[in-house]
Amino acid sequence: MERGSLEDCLFRKGNSPPIPWRKRFGIASEISTALLFLHETKPEPFVHRDLKPGNILLDRNYASKISDVGLVRLVPPGKAGNISQYCQTEAAGTFCYIDPEYQQTGLLGVKSDIYSLGIILLQLITAKKPMGLSHQVEQAIEAGTFPDILDQTQTDWPVEEALSLAKLALKCCELRKKDRPDLASVVLPELNRLRDLALADEADESQMILPLTHPHVSVSEEKCHTSQYTYYKSPPGSFII
Repeated sequence: MERGSLEDCLFRKGNSPPIPWRKRFGIASEISTALLFLHETKPEPFVHRDLKPGNILLDRNYASKISDVGLVRLVPPGKAGNISQYCQTEAAGTFCYIDPEYQQTGLLGVKSDIYSLGIILLQLITAKKPMGLSHQVEQAIEAGTFPDILDQTQTDWPVEEALSLAKLALKCCELRKKDRPDLASVVLPELNRLRDLALADEADESQMILPLTHPHVSVSEEKCHTSQYTYYKSPPGSFII
């Protein structure tokens, strides 16, 4: 894709321009939407196992797609939410992005991907390497220096919203799977809220009417319901290669 990987863009490979913060909020929402699609695939959910910036590709408009799904592992029905019932003997993935609990025990579940997502969300707002990043961000929040850890290529960060994203990401990075938030009912709604804020801010700047949907997302008319939420499910090809 035109802009290469998210990793290329975050670390400005080839002197590429920095990603605008508004686009970063949109990317966060798109990644989570794609991940939810994998996790809710019927009859058996999928786990990516190697989610990282290098596997997220961006087009010229910063619309994102998850790639390298070769490591996806099929989780038997009824065991995706209860990781203690499913054992994968050899951990696969990339250091710093692998779920620590999965790495140590071989127990795999959909929340293994949530840990990886948390690290990526922190990188989206800091443009820093993943090693020890959650600890750095946590320390900055506690010390009241959070604005200083944000990617300084962006001078107009909405600090309050970026802080909300950081706190959500830190919850995703909890060492124990059971302490990480649910993707559908907690993570995605908050990321969609931040995406909508970014779209509204962008519309205000350009004095344009806010579009009803993300400008780079194709949304089907099929409504999906659970007991906790309702969302519009995107076609499989929208965010996944």
